[in-house]
Amino acid sequence: MRDDKLLTRIAGLLRQAENTDNEHEAETFMQAAQRLATAASIDLAVARAHDPAARRKTTPITRQVAIGETGKRGLRTYVQLFVAIARANDVTVDVAGNNTFVLAYGYEADIDTCEALYTSLLIQMVAASDAYLRSGDYRGETSARVVRKGTGWRSRRVVERKPLAPITARLNFQSAFAERIGVRLTEARDAAREEAVARDDSRELPAGSTSTALALRDKELEVSSFYKTESTARGTWRPTSASSGYSEGARQAGDRAGRRAKIGADREFGAARGALEG
Repeated sequence: MRDDKLLTRIAGLLRQAENTDNEHEAETFMQAAQRLATAASIDLAVARAHDPAARRKTTPITRQVAIGETGKRGLRTYVQLFVAIARANDVTVDVAGNNTFVLAYGYEADIDTCEALYTSLLIQMVAASDAYLRSGDYRGETSARVVRKGTGWRSRRVVERKPLAPITARLNFQSAFAERIGVRLTEARDAAREEAVARDDSRELPAGSTSTALALRDKELEVSSFYKTESTARGTWRPTSASSGYSEGARQAGDRAGRRAKIGADREFGAARGALEG
């Protein structure tokens, strides 16, 4: 069931975060947006646990979310950002082979939250990486990648270093940005969950009621079961590979930008499902 009032409140927090130049205020709004989303998700899980009719009516869904057009470079980091957000909001993701879209599996309200956060954070990630390239700070840096030298039994893997190209700098920056966002959102989610569980522990629950911890566990199992039934993906999607260029300097810059980003479980990146067939 779509909660437009909740989305409006989250959007309001995102706008407040984007409109302030104070990093501490932006962080406060970011945490508020994620905690609001988590609190609403907890309330829904507990309500469903207490009401069998609601449990039958509100079930996980699958939604295709567009990432970019075919042929556009750099979509892998866009996907990585969505996966990071999804992981913090009880949504599991399959990734198209060309990274142009993802399939999100979870409850409608949680997927709505993911899309709202993704829209705001993608704009910030692209703007921050553009500013990094314009600054020229990446010049003089090097990138490292694993390549294979020789043939046959003489073949071996070696680390090749070369001057950092703009596209490699951008991808490293955005990848680190997405990772940092994932950490921040997950921390905010965990804090909200701990508060909800602590409230249960501090009071006596009515007879026959379901605890918050149990309701959240049931929800996790339902999304997992739904995913296993509906997903047709094969393989494992990963945000980077050993053969792609790695730049410590660009990643540090991206991580700093991710810490400053203004933000109003899926599995870990390495465990997100891979290419969709067809």
